[in-house]
Amino acid sequence: MVERSLIVVVDDDESVRESLPDLLHEFGFAAQAFASAEAFLASSYVGEAHCLIVDMCMPGMSGRDLQRELVRRRQTVPIVFITAHGDESLRPRLPGQGAVECLFKPFSDTALLGAIRATLRVK
Repeated sequence: MVERSLIVVVDDDESVRESLPDLLHEFGFAAQAFASAEAFLASSYVGEAHCLIVDMCMPGMSGRDLQRELVRRRQTVPIVFITAHGDESLRPRLPGQGAVECLFKPFSDTALLGAIRATLRVK
């Protein structure tokens, strides 16, 4: 059996947590979703994820806070940020900190797949 890359979705929006894993399965990936950064960090998936898809703005720990915590823990997992509160000035600052891409909601399936493929080349 071929091992599928595990993509973890961290987003407080229930519709995103329900739809993205289905789409990721269609793309051929394994997927797991969490409602918060804290829930993800408390899980056993932290060391197993090949890529994270993380909402930038969440109650409690933000996507950037999660990114900083993973760096502090020396967990190197590439991140695709997603946000409904897009600011194009974010894009140039993210790559040097573990993020591969920042997609602004709504984004296309093609854009998401391209970003995931880019993360898997980085890892």
